[in-house]
Amino acid sequence: MKQHEMLAMILAGGRGSRLKDLTNKVAKPAVSFGGKYRIIDFPLSNCANSGIDVIGVLTQYESVLLNSYASSGRIWGLDTKDSGVYVLPPRERADANLSVYRGTADAISQNIDFIDTYDPEYLLILSGDHIYKMNYDKMLDFHKANKADATIAVIGVPMKEASRFGIMNTDEENRIVEFEEKPEHPKSNLASMGIYIFNWKALRKILVADMKDPDSHHDFGKDVIPVMLNGGKRLFAYEFKGYWKDVGTIDSLWEANMDLLSEANELDLHDDSWIIYTEDATEQPQYIGPDAKVDVAYITQGCDIEGEVTRSVLFTGTNVGHGAKVIDSVLMPGAEVEEGATVTRCIVADGVHIGRNAVVGSADSENILLVAKNVKGEA
Repeated sequence: MKQHEMLAMILAGGRGSRLKDLTNKVAKPAVSFGGKYRIIDFPLSNCANSGIDVIGVLTQYESVLLNSYASSGRIWGLDTKDSGVYVLPPRERADANLSVYRGTADAISQNIDFIDTYDPEYLLILSGDHIYKMNYDKMLDFHKANKADATIAVIGVPMKEASRFGIMNTDEENRIVEFEEKPEHPKSNLASMGIYIFNWKALRKILVADMKDPDSHHDFGKDVIPVMLNGGKRLFAYEFKGYWKDVGTIDSLWEANMDLLSEANELDLHDDSWIIYTEDATEQPQYIGPDAKVDVAYITQGCDIEGEVTRSVLFTGTNVGHGAKVIDSVLMPGAEVEEGATVTRCIVADGVHIGRNAVVGSADSENILLVAKNVKGEA
């Protein structure tokens, strides 16, 4: 890939309300995952590993931490003279008293001047809140081979779940003939991953027209893709084979963390051929006490374990006291489970303390419990 042949734009402005208290003060892409990572590390690392060296991160809600984290580009090796990660918040709008992105397409439209600075041939648009590893350069090869105007990455989902997604109906050559947003009766199980490659000049014309349309939702799925299909443009589905998870709910975030414990885990965060880069934590190595019991766990540096940990993921700097039990749970950075306490099927948020002999969560619960406030224990 020649320099700046393809520019990446990461849509990282969603409110993330389904993650409840985890996103009260932190943007969803900055939420912790997998012991030491943040969600945004995945698309940024994928870009770095794919040879994409200029990336715009479009932020919006509760973005202070995300902005400072992403803006240097140093973590992903994107801080050289010819590379960079650029944080792009919404612009002030003349027709409103607030700055917002009105939709996914509007987020790109507001930054046409930034994209034009690099004059890329292709534009890669990504969601900033999914967990996966993907070589975007291979997707670009597919795009070129099909002489496509747009290529949309898709993943096969169970037919019973297809109505939850934007579904691509294709012909035998993988050309998209119809796009259906959350169809009641889906004809296909090829779900959009929110990953697009567009020929920039063609997309630019559509975005300029979309900005002027008062009836538009300014959204790729609702507006831009239908306009391209109706105009006879060549749209192709690039089928992704591998691990991909939308971590938009407490249950799905827990599931993605639990997936790391499986021997058959496709994500493989220890794969040296496709490194997921993240901020280095200045912590001591983990300590497992002489009376501790650990069975199938993902334990990060800085953890201090004196009790029992079973089928759980422990993030940087977490503590499990004597006689405490952590079962089927996720402890986020700095969480503490004091002596004798039991935590089952929970996500314990950053810095939360579970008091002495307290009991939170249940093995029989239908949903995962988010513990976002300190839990008092025995004195």
